[in-house]
Amino acid sequence: MPLRDYSGYLRDILEAGQKIQSYTAGKTFSDYQNDELLRSAVERKFTILAEALNQARQHYPQVQSQISNQRAINAFRNQLIHAYAQIDNKVVWGIIQDDLGQLLTEASTALVNAAEENSGS
Repeated sequence: MPLRDYSGYLRDILEAGQKIQSYTAGKTFSDYQNDELLRSAVERKFTILAEALNQARQHYPQVQSQISNQRAINAFRNQLIHAYAQIDNKVVWGIIQDDLGQLLTEASTALVNAAEENSGS
């Protein structure tokens, strides 16, 4: 039995991702690399985002077709949790700059679709 409904997991993904964007807005890679608190906050939100996606994937198969790069996201989560000593700040920053926006767009679209399905539209 899932802990949350599908929309709840999608909202968790969106909230965590939006917070990452907020935390890093106006920052440079140098700012990110030199700010341990910022790095810790971003890594924590990425962990939440990826775990919400992982839980959604386990309980709601429709997420497979709605959000791309799930294996890469899960692998990144595993690195953050299990290989924390080898985290490459350039990789994390690259994900923020290059990949996070697409993920949030896909999660937002999935949330709209879920709301429409629940309303009977």
